[in-house]
Amino acid sequence: MGRSRSTRQTRDTRRGAAAVEAVVEAVDGGLAQLVPDPDRNRAWTLLIDGAPQSHVDLDDPAYLSFEYQRRLGHVIDLLAPPGKPVHAVHLGGGAFTLARYTAATRPRSTQQVVERDAALVQLVRRELPLDSNARIRVRSADARAGLAKVPDGWADLVLADVFSGARTPAHLTSTEFLDEVRRALKPSGVYAANLADGPPLAHLRGQIATAAARFAELALIADPAVLRGKRFGNAVLVASDAPLPLADLTRRAASDPHPGRVEHGKPLRDFTGGALPVTDDTAAASPAPPPSVFR
Repeated sequence: MGRSRSTRQTRDTRRGAAAVEAVVEAVDGGLAQLVPDPDRNRAWTLLIDGAPQSHVDLDDPAYLSFEYQRRLGHVIDLLAPPGKPVHAVHLGGGAFTLARYTAATRPRSTQQVVERDAALVQLVRRELPLDSNARIRVRSADARAGLAKVPDGWADLVLADVFSGARTPAHLTSTEFLDEVRRALKPSGVYAANLADGPPLAHLRGQIATAAARFAELALIADPAVLRGKRFGNAVLVASDAPLPLADLTRRAASDPHPGRVEHGKPLRDFTGGALPVTDDTAAASPAPPPSVFR
């Protein structure tokens, strides 16, 4: 896609009499919009081709607006004792929301963000600059290629939140991809992924079976309606070879503004319905969301 200069669109907000401008710019993945949040000073929502991708509050980076990002925030909170620095790899950058969250809640953490869309990275760096004290390195590369550059056993957390045209690319859904994740993780490290699916949940079931083929411990956090196949939505997969903090994850998910359910153990294995692990040879991108999701 050809790029164009940024344009700014005036948008009335509830921030007093001043109007705040939205930023609209063509990036590699489509048309990016940074839209000001009318209820929070210096907070913005990033949309790509009209689909919400990230929300960032520059004054309060520990604030997570999106439901799935709050659930990933719970994983970050429970990864290690409160405030302890960690090594984290973020596959998919967006507006760097969860990297900012980790830096705010776990100062001195060392983080790598891999985001393929170089034009988007430039836009976010310019309009929503990172804290200069945060130890966040951003690399413009394909997620799997960038992960391959992470040293063996370096990461406490590998977090995957990669969408291209609102779909997770096929090469990030396979056992071979998870082999690369496990190589980069410490023995006690955690893999967390934002997955999206709707009825009949074939993609989600396959992703659980794939993770079960590579990790000893699994949990899935989602809205009960999504788990029942009643609507399209996000689910957060958490995997590790070490025991997961299931009780704390369950409590936190249940107390969210939109309560989530945590599945694990036999019920989660049963949920796969006999789905087979996905390999590079059989991998397919996640399904596109129906247009009604973004209305």
